[in-house]
Amino acid sequence: MNKAVMMGMGLLILGNVFSALYDVSVKWLPDGADAASFLLVRQCLSVLMVLPFWLASKNTATKHFKLHFFRSNLGCIGAVCFIMGLMMLPLATASALFFSGPIMIMVMGALFLKEKVSPVQWATITLGFIGILILLRPSEINWYGVIVLVAAFTFAVGQLTLKGLPKTECPTNALMYYNLLSIPLVLVMTQLFGGISISWEMVGVALLSNTFLLTYHWFCVLAYRQAQASDIAIAEYTGLLFCVFLGWLWFDEWLDALSWFGAALIVLPSLVLPWLVAKARKLSKQAKALDVLPETEVSLAKTVD
Repeated sequence: MNKAVMMGMGLLILGNVFSALYDVSVKWLPDGADAASFLLVRQCLSVLMVLPFWLASKNTATKHFKLHFFRSNLGCIGAVCFIMGLMMLPLATASALFFSGPIMIMVMGALFLKEKVSPVQWATITLGFIGILILLRPSEINWYGVIVLVAAFTFAVGQLTLKGLPKTECPTNALMYYNLLSIPLVLVMTQLFGGISISWEMVGVALLSNTFLLTYHWFCVLAYRQAQASDIAIAEYTGLLFCVFLGWLWFDEWLDALSWFGAALIVLPSLVLPWLVAKARKLSKQAKALDVLPETEVSLAKTVD
């Protein structure tokens, strides 16, 4: 595994700690809160929180406004879906469904960005999908589960579009435009949900979750600039383990033996299979070298004679 891929995966793993904390924070919303109003508060707070860093970067201009606009509005649709899922489903179930996103990233990266996906990566995709099904328990799927899958799809598309931003563009641009440009659409959503409904408790939760989410997005921007999406997207699965741990710590949720097996299928193949393949290639090269060595000695002997 080259240095760029290792760096990208490391950044994603760090980012997923904050992604898991964001998932948990949504569970703290007060009773009666609606997803659109919460998202509106969160987006407005995001703009205020990012604004000082954005202005300090002195690199606020962008030549990719359309791409930012697309990511922003697609992202807010996915965010509303995921918030609804987190509010109505157990944390582990919602998180397991959402972690179909990395599978979508790999597949779409191969189909649309022409990124190379090795047989080992296809194997990890397959095993990861089986693991998600085991964790999910198909009998538990309801409309909120389908909504979370929609959120996972928008997440995958949004992550892939990061590849369209040049490395010279400041990461704060992506954060600022992602939140700012979606506010009009979120306002429309609040009307569909019955109007804006805000409480101080909601503002507090939004401020906390926003901090976690912005940190996660920052790490994502940095990570997907390091390597191709299909090489590092598998690291997104580590967030599932963080969610399981926090669900146990704060909500007394725990996985049974079958669910742990599913989690292992999601995480371990991404760690073990690449190592096994690298080890096999190394042994194969050593074997070929040993086969060639006698022939080389014979040739040298003939030359001497």
